[in-house]
Amino acid sequence: MFEKDVLQLIRGLRAHKGHEREYIQTALRECRKEIKTNDMDAKATALMKLVYLEMFGHDMGWASFNVLEVMSSAKYLHKRVGYLAAVQSFRPDTEVLMLAENLLKKDLNSPDKNLISLPLGAIPHVVNPSMANSLLSDLLSRVSHSSPAIRKKTIVTLYRLAVVYPETLRPAWPKIKERLLDDSEDPSVTAAIVNVVCELGWRRPQDFLPLAPRLFELLTQGGNNWMAIKIIKLFSQLTPLEPRLVKKLLPPLTSLIKTTPAMSLLYECINGIIQGGIMEAAGGTTEGDEIARLCVSKLRAMLVVQGDPNLRYVALLAFAKITASHADLVADHQDVILECIDDADISIRTRALDLVIGMVNSNNLQAVVQRLMKQLKSAGKALPPTEPETERVAHDGIIPMADDDDEGTAMSVPKNERRSDQPPPLPEDYRILVIERILELCSKNSYANMDDFDWYISVLVDLVSQCPPGTASGSSGTARAGKSSVSNAIGAELLNVAVRVKGVRPEGAAAAQNLLLIEQREITGSAGVLGPAAFIAGEYANMLPDPEAVLTSMLHTANARLPAEALSLLLHAIPKIFTVLTSDQQSPWTDARRSHVVLLVARVVHFLEPLTLHPSLEVQERAVEYLDLMRLVSEASSNHSVEPIDGNVADPPLLLTQAMPSLFTGMELNPVAPAAIRNVPQPEDFDPDLPIKSSLHMILASVDYDTDYEGDDNEIRRFYHEKPSAVKTEYNKSASDILESASNGTK
Repeated sequence: MFEKDVLQLIRGLRAHKGHEREYIQTALRECRKEIKTNDMDAKATALMKLVYLEMFGHDMGWASFNVLEVMSSAKYLHKRVGYLAAVQSFRPDTEVLMLAENLLKKDLNSPDKNLISLPLGAIPHVVNPSMANSLLSDLLSRVSHSSPAIRKKTIVTLYRLAVVYPETLRPAWPKIKERLLDDSEDPSVTAAIVNVVCELGWRRPQDFLPLAPRLFELLTQGGNNWMAIKIIKLFSQLTPLEPRLVKKLLPPLTSLIKTTPAMSLLYECINGIIQGGIMEAAGGTTEGDEIARLCVSKLRAMLVVQGDPNLRYVALLAFAKITASHADLVADHQDVILECIDDADISIRTRALDLVIGMVNSNNLQAVVQRLMKQLKSAGKALPPTEPETERVAHDGIIPMADDDDEGTAMSVPKNERRSDQPPPLPEDYRILVIERILELCSKNSYANMDDFDWYISVLVDLVSQCPPGTASGSSGTARAGKSSVSNAIGAELLNVAVRVKGVRPEGAAAAQNLLLIEQREITGSAGVLGPAAFIAGEYANMLPDPEAVLTSMLHTANARLPAEALSLLLHAIPKIFTVLTSDQQSPWTDARRSHVVLLVARVVHFLEPLTLHPSLEVQERAVEYLDLMRLVSEASSNHSVEPIDGNVADPPLLLTQAMPSLFTGMELNPVAPAAIRNVPQPEDFDPDLPIKSSLHMILASVDYDTDYEGDDNEIRRFYHEKPSAVKTEYNKSASDILESASNGTK
């Protein structure tokens, strides 16, 4: 037999541990039977049980008419249950709501203040525009009720009506204003009116400027911290409209900051001064400097409070706002701000990172970056939850779980929530954010704070190992956006420093070698830095500590799966490093040297041949060009004699010592800003809309009538439209003969 009491329902739910669903379904069936009876006590009890089960997600919309029946009961206890069920289950579009308007009007005009409180508590939850217009006159008469509690609830209900149907505010505002200006009004009613005025002030603050004297009076009287908070928030919206309020508000706000023990009021005073522009408006004056120092000192005290992360978070928010106008004052408290970087709360760490950007200078840059690097290295990476219990709510909804009555039952802690002495793991998005902030700190204002670029290069190399791994290989060479972008940013910084700062190019070349070595790939991880590293290694190949090891790593077959952009830069660097290894004019041309060159060429050719059919046209073009060049080198090296001439040692081939180096040497290319073209004056006679060839459209049109087409045997058509099975170049003359004939022609 089902118990007809809510307490018994809860006890029964606990008693059916493991079978809660079946028990709830049985309870719902019993409630459906009980709520249809003529016994009002049974209806009210069944309704209470439905309200309890509705909080677990079981819809009770089917009982809307029964709720209305219980609301109309003559007994106060039944009526209270009905109004509670209405608040819980009714919505502005509930069909039976139109039948409840007369009942609401009747209860609003009841002489019993307890009965009046019931509709006042329910109307804000269920009101719709038509109901708001219908109930307005009955609510306005309640504003002057003898009970302060009724007046307070009526004021709040009128605000809800104004939100749903703004036209109701026009007749209601005079009565609300009259209550506010009444010095003898109950403080609770005044506080309710201030709350309503504050909420309406966000929308149209200019309409409430005439109330500033009364609000200022309430602020100075004190006694209610929450009302003071609302008034300060409203004044922060009014001060931009009336600048004279700044001078008026400074003394009371300064007094509140100095004397209040309530942290909530203290923070709102500081936030109101910042948000309202009072601190900026008073800048340069004695009062303005005093209030700025006072706010900063109080915020520092909030940061050192242990055990209240919310207070530390809002203090960091306020610090960030003050930095815009008083960065020097904030920088004086960098010690406590840097402590927040290691806070266990990720949100506090994030706010501290944003704040550090504005307070770093050349003196503390390295200390701040080293602290962030220590955090990245010491903390582990966050793993996604694997316990099925953690996914229960997301997939199955909220299920009431039966509790054990035995208080001594041990509780198991999920593995991913067990504490340890290790620092908390860093989520990937936060790890990426820290790396981005380090790059921003170091490169701020074109490296204005950077004194040691050698140190910066070592930091960049360390950051590569801390970068979350992206998709380093694959046919398409794509990577996840967030991870690849941060690795690309590190590579761009490394390239920028190496190109701009000549003094650190040897260190940049060594860093590029460290990143390119194949045995380091598992450590460095991301492929985003390999392209810039390959460019540095090729451009400054003569500065590489071990160019042969770099070339060996570049020719590894795994590089063929790199993204197209990185692979094209790597292909361009291979012949440059090859030239450095083979272009020495002082060393004699011996069998050992010739064998070494031929072996290197064979390895390069073996790497380039498959890339001639790469999906990327850029990679394909470079592979074809350098493949032909390497075959020329192979032929020249193989055919060049190592026998001494006139008693002198044989010279190496000119192709190696002169022709190849001339391809990659010449005038140095200086870095140019992307927007530099805007500074180039445009010639007066330049017309960008003028066609380069006036008869171009006629040439294009004549293609349709081309009669020179010779069918599938056309050699030009085969060259452009048929993919070759392999790239092979045949030479009628050897490379040495070609060079000799060229030199004779020059003479």
